[in-house]
Amino acid sequence: MNENLKGAIELIEKEKGISKASLLESIESSLMTACKSHFGKNENIHVHIDPETCDYSVTAEKEIVEDQDHILDPILQITYEEAKKTDPHCYVGGTVLIDINTKSFGRIATMNAKNIILQRMREEERNAVYNQYYSRVHQVVSGVVQRQQGRAYVINLGKADALLNENEQVKGEHFQPGERVRVYVVDVKSSTKGPKILVSRTHPNLVRKFFEEEVSEVRDGTVEIKGLSREPGSRTKMAVWSNDPDVDPVGACVGLNGSRVNAVVNELRGEKIDIIEWDENPALLIENALSPAKVITVGADPDERAAKVIVPDYQLSLAIGKEGQNARLAARLTGYKIDIKSETQARESGDFDDLYLDDFDENGEYYEDEEEYADESGLYPEGADEDLSGVQDIEE
Repeated sequence: MNENLKGAIELIEKEKGISKASLLESIESSLMTACKSHFGKNENIHVHIDPETCDYSVTAEKEIVEDQDHILDPILQITYEEAKKTDPHCYVGGTVLIDINTKSFGRIATMNAKNIILQRMREEERNAVYNQYYSRVHQVVSGVVQRQQGRAYVINLGKADALLNENEQVKGEHFQPGERVRVYVVDVKSSTKGPKILVSRTHPNLVRKFFEEEVSEVRDGTVEIKGLSREPGSRTKMAVWSNDPDVDPVGACVGLNGSRVNAVVNELRGEKIDIIEWDENPALLIENALSPAKVITVGADPDERAAKVIVPDYQLSLAIGKEGQNARLAARLTGYKIDIKSETQARESGDFDDLYLDDFDENGEYYEDEEEYADESGLYPEGADEDLSGVQDIEE
């Protein structure tokens, strides 16, 4: 047993993550290269390595000729007298395997063999690291900020560095060297210098993965995240659905005293999160998506993917949101183009009568809020319910 070689292979396999089979293949290839450097050819060379003991042998298969006068190439041929020393049963015209002493190789052949092994080791190490992080694509990983490279950040993930480009950074987020940060792996590409890992802090799935980590019901599939729209660093709207009628999907994601959603908000450094309940009825879904604004009525046309929404006058600015953010996120979440009007605007244009009093149309869906809506003073009529249909607006 070749204890030295076996010990070296096991150590490299453990530290570099290179398989034993790949290392043995590299050694075999290096010995073939050394033979070619030493003899000028290696067509008749055979290398055998025992994977268990790591003992190896190098032999040359030579044709047996009658005597020295018949030898045309000493690398490929051997006399009968010489061949009998190895195999007493050999015969002229047959072949014999001759052991090669690799210790007799010259310095150049030895160096070539060494370079082959080192090159293959580097290639295998790159492949091992690439495969490790390629399996983490579309997952969240933790890393340490190394340095700023232009407007991008280089983040060390352990065995490789990742690049957080400017367009994948949340506006206003800044990191210091040595700071730990969690990022979403967008892509991993192979290169001669090792894997090129691209990560993001703005990807919508970053929020989804955080909730999978924090909420066991999401992780086991009891609660599904049906839709998510995000404006990184500012606000996220997320629609959830429960496959178990006894589990409240919104409550499960919010957690006791907001513990679960607050943990995600902290990971996102203060980004606000609205969690709403998903509904197959697009009108109900749109009403929920416009939370925290109060809605009078919604008319949704599934064919045109368009919806008309009427809200109380005093709720118009809340429904639209600052710089249109609430309406914009609701539109992305539902996939509908949403036209929001106040009650006064709807009455003036005639939309109020069309939506509130009549059916939308035979191809569309009509939904009228069962609750009474507030008047311009902001006061609700007696008996009106101010519940927001299970919609949660969570802010840190």
